Amino acid sequence: MASTSGGASGKPQRIPKVAKVKNKMPAPVQITAEQLLREAKERELEVLPPPPKQKISDEDELKEYQLRKRKEFEDNIRKNRGLIGNWLKYAQWEESQKELDRARSVYERAIDVEHRNITLWLKYSEMEMKNRQVNHARNVFDRAITILPRANQLWLKYVYMEEMLVNIAGCRQVFERWMEWEPEEQYWHQYVNFELRFKEIDRARTIYERFVMVHPTVQNWIKYARFEERHTFTASARKVFERAVEFFGEDHMDEKLYVAFAKFEEHQKEHDRVRVIYKYALDRIPKQEAQDLFKSYTIHEKKYGDRAGIENVIVSKRKFQYEEEVKANPNNYDAWFDYLRLLESDGTVDQVHEVYERAIANVPPTPEKRFWRRYIYLWINYALYEELEAKDMERTRMVYKACLEVIPHKKFTFAKIWLLCAQFEVRQKNLAGARRVLGNAIGRCPKDKLFKGYIELELQLREFDRCRILYEKFLEFGPENCTSWIKFAELETILGDAERARAIYELAISQPKLDMPEMLWKSYIDFEIEQEEPQRVRELYGRLLERTQHVKVWISYAKFELSVAGEDMAARARKIFEQGNRALRSCEEKEERLMLLEAWRDIEEEAGSAESLDKVNKLMPKRVKKRRKVQTEDGMDAGWEEYYDYIFPEDEANQPNLKLLAMAKRWKEQKEKVEDDDEEEEGSTSSDEDDDDDEKRSGGEGGAGMLAMAKQWKKQRNTDEIDISGSEEEDGSEGGEEESRKKTKQLRKQKDPDKDSSSKEETRERKKEGRAEREDSSDSSSSSSSEDEDRQKKGKRRKRESSSSSSSSSSSEEEDETVRDKERRKRIEGGEDEDADTDISDEDD
Repeated sequence: MASTSGGASGKPQRIPKVAKVKNKMPAPVQITAEQLLREAKERELEVLPPPPKQKISDEDELKEYQLRKRKEFEDNIRKNRGLIGNWLKYAQWEESQKELDRARSVYERAIDVEHRNITLWLKYSEMEMKNRQVNHARNVFDRAITILPRANQLWLKYVYMEEMLVNIAGCRQVFERWMEWEPEEQYWHQYVNFELRFKEIDRARTIYERFVMVHPTVQNWIKYARFEERHTFTASARKVFERAVEFFGEDHMDEKLYVAFAKFEEHQKEHDRVRVIYKYALDRIPKQEAQDLFKSYTIHEKKYGDRAGIENVIVSKRKFQYEEEVKANPNNYDAWFDYLRLLESDGTVDQVHEVYERAIANVPPTPEKRFWRRYIYLWINYALYEELEAKDMERTRMVYKACLEVIPHKKFTFAKIWLLCAQFEVRQKNLAGARRVLGNAIGRCPKDKLFKGYIELELQLREFDRCRILYEKFLEFGPENCTSWIKFAELETILGDAERARAIYELAISQPKLDMPEMLWKSYIDFEIEQEEPQRVRELYGRLLERTQHVKVWISYAKFELSVAGEDMAARARKIFEQGNRALRSCEEKEERLMLLEAWRDIEEEAGSAESLDKVNKLMPKRVKKRRKVQTEDGMDAGWEEYYDYIFPEDEANQPNLKLLAMAKRWKEQKEKVEDDDEEEEGSTSSDEDDDDDEKRSGGEGGAGMLAMAKQWKKQRNTDEIDISGSEEEDGSEGGEEESRKKTKQLRKQKDPDKDSSSKEETRERKKEGRAEREDSSDSSSSSSSEDEDRQKKGKRRKRESSSSSSSSSSSEEEDETVRDKERRKRIEGGEDEDADTDISDEDD
């Protein structure tokens, strides 16, 4: 079908255009945005020369200049006709040339383009006013406000011009025309203020009448009334307020209107009218919307009313609030507290009794003490009110009795209630009743607070025998309470019975379980110090140290010895510190031992000698940094953490891993020294060679030992703690070997120094000859290569032997080392290169 239709129409088919592929390769010169901005900024900073000043000397030049400028302005307008700025510049230039007709023509043309532009109308009118063309300006304003009646700026400029020209009638006429459009509130106030400036109060009142009808808000009615009040029209102001109340009615009542009305009457000293207004408003406005109204009413009553009226207003409102709260939640004890506090201050006794009875009737639903804590204070406040305010002692006693009956003492009790009841009986001079109450409390539900309160009461009454009996009962009830033991002993101390106090302390420290034993021992020691019994104090410290090795005990003991007068007090304190240092060696907490040594050092600095201070300083530990594995709560590894540890001098020998790095370093130095010795002793006698063999053998033994220690250190790295301090320690055995080698060398040099020097020269000559022979002959090179292969095989064999089990015998290692040394000497005698020997030694290492 498509081909048939195409043939019938006779139109040739179009070949689709092939899309051209654009070159999307980046340009050879790239320009960044930063470069563009920088160039633009640089061009801005370029200082352009100012245009040359043109001086017009005759009329032809002026006309030429005006023609050129007009052409420029017309071109700009032709380019962008809707841009008002070009029109304004053109008109202002014509105005500057005193061509007002031309300027008006420009403005008129601009108005034809954009007649709703307020700025254009304002500039047009300002030009006419500046050139004192008042009628032209009026015509412009009339046209503007006719076209744009909602443009308030035009109206304001118009009325301002008329007022400046003192055309009062014309200005009023403009205002009237403006008010017909019912503008915003502030422009009505402008009209009112205009009339007031010319003392036209009746006209202003008329404007207000129209204003409150156009904008019928409470605030505008209040402004109208204040206007009347300000001009001493009291009756008119009251009438305005009454009209406002009628206007809004009961459906749209606003507290602001009634507050303003009441304040107006208050200024007129009409307090009865004020109360009527407030009551009328409070009866009809909802409580939640009358907060300011109620506040103003309260302030007025405080100023001009009696107390009864004020309290009635406040109490009635708050009573209603609290009643609503307690009805919603009877167990809201905080609301009950506030309600009762209000009634106690302003209510009658019967009302307070009634509310208290209602409150205490709301017993907590569950017998858990945390729910009873707030509830029990209702009973306490009830009893205190009856005692202090109502002065009814029998009712107070009944309240306490009823409260004690309500509390489930088998599950929990409140010691405060028992003590308050007993104190009440004491105030009533009923000591037997008070003792009966406290005895009943201790018998039914003994508590520490009850015992302490009872004992304090008997102490105030100076009944010390009763106090002893109570302390005995107290200690039978709670023998682990150290505070009660201390107080009992202090009582006996005050009474002058030191033996009884000492016996109490002995009983106390013999208890199997104590809550604060350190406090008890300290009190016992202080007691003996006060009794000036140093020997007993020493015995107490000894007994205490048998139970605990705490560092503070040792420090306190030493300071006590230092405080006891005597010639050997420093020696005694030093002895205590030494004993403490020995005892704390097995302690895991190294910080405690450090604290002891620091305290010892401080005392030596104050009372010791330089020798004793140096002795303490030698005992001070080293602070090293270590790391250990960190594990999470699930037991997973969380990496490593660094920490500081303290290593004491006597502990370093027990930790060989601390010496590992230092020993490895010395082993390396020792190996280098041995190689140097080999070079020096190559030309020595056969007896010297035997000695060198022995030394090399010992060096080989040291190397095997270092390999074993390296394996041990590698295993140590996988443990939980690795020392990374890098401390260096001296090893006695290695130091001895090194000293013996040095002595041997010195003896050899003393025996035959000439032979030693000559042997060195011969060795150097043999090396030079060996190098020359290797360069000239290929036979020597082939032999050296075969020897290198042998050396490599032997080195591999030695590596396999060193990596085998650690149970290999030391004798085989000595034999290998001896063979290796002999081969090295043969190579040196045969003229081999020194570098080859160095390579072999390194490979062996």
